Amino acid sequence: MQTVKQIVHDIANHLTEQATFDDAMYAIYVRQKLEQSLQAAAEGKVTSQEDMEKRYLHDAS
Repeated sequence: MQTVKQIVHDIANHLTEQATFDDAMYAIYVRQKLEQSLQAAAEGKVTSQEDMEKRYLHDAS
């Protein structure tokens, strides 16, 4: 597993030369959310598409 420092370095290496601080922060934010989602999936903390559709259809009525 990569350290945070390695992840940030990797993200920085993939930014364009014209990237702004906002671009860098957004890339880090997206990476963090992806890591959290993968961790939740690994722990079985997910909701199926079917359950979400039932929930939203029920809430909409």
